[in-house]
Amino acid sequence: MSKKNPRPVPRFETPIVETHCHLDYLDADALEGVLSSSLEVGVERLITIGVSPDNQRAVIALTETSDRIWGTQGIHPHEAEHWDAQVAELVRTGAMHPRIVAIGEIGLDYYYDHADRNAQARAFEAQLALAIELDLPVVIHTREADADTRAILANISGQLRKGGVIHSFTSSLELAEYCLSEGFYLGFNGITTFKNADNVRAVVSACPLEQLVLETDSPYLTPVPYRGRVNTPYYLPFVAEKIAEIKHCPIEQLLATCRRNSYTLFFESI
Repeated sequence: MSKKNPRPVPRFETPIVETHCHLDYLDADALEGVLSSSLEVGVERLITIGVSPDNQRAVIALTETSDRIWGTQGIHPHEAEHWDAQVAELVRTGAMHPRIVAIGEIGLDYYYDHADRNAQARAFEAQLALAIELDLPVVIHTREADADTRAILANISGQLRKGGVIHSFTSSLELAEYCLSEGFYLGFNGITTFKNADNVRAVVSACPLEQLVLETDSPYLTPVPYRGRVNTPYYLPFVAEKIAEIKHCPIEQLLATCRRNSYTLFFESI
C-alpha cells in the first residue's frame, strides 16, 4: 500500500476513552468532523486538557459543546512562571465546573526548561495541594525530571485520594515502578509506535494492564502509520492496537480494561 494511503483506522467492539488531548489546539471549524470521525472508530469520551492561563476557559467552553467532551484545569510546567494568586484562583474556580474531572496538566519539564525549575516545582506542589483540597485526580507531565518528580510525589501522593496519571510516559522504568507502587496510572500514546521508542515499549510491557490508560496527546505524536499528519483522537485505535501487541493481550481485553481504568480514574465507575 502506498505511503499516501495508509491502512484504515481499525474499529473494535469495545468503546475507547481518550484520556488526554488538546481539542482547543485543533482547527475550530474541523472540530465537529474530528468528533464524528472519532466516534466512528469507537472513541466514546474525550478529555481535553488545561495547560495555560489562556486556555482554562476554552477547555470549559469545549466541554459544554458536547456530552462526549470532558476537561481538566491546570498549568503546564512550561507555563509555571505565570503561577500566582490570580492564576491559582482561575484554576480553582474552573476545577469546580461539573465537567472538569482532574487537575492537570501539571508537573516538571527539564528537557525544554521553558520555565525556571524552582517556579515549576512551586506550581506543581501548589496544584497537587489543590487536587487534594478539591478531591480530584491529577494529570502529571514529567520529562527529564525523574528525581525531582519522585521527591515531590513522595511528599504528597499518599494524600491524593483520587490518585492520577503520569501521562505520555517516557521516563525511566525506575520512575514508572515507583509511580505504579504509589497507585498511579500510566498513560501511553503514539510514541509506542515510533521506531526508536524501545524504552517506552519496555515500560508498557512492565505496566500492569490494570494501571494503563490510552491517550493521543493530539494534535501531537501521531501514531504510525499516519506520522506526519496532525494527530486527533481518531487515531487512538492504533495506539490500542500497538499496546495490545506489546502486552500479548487480546485487543478487546485491553480495551475493556483500559476503559474501566479510565472510568475509575476520571468518572468514578462505568
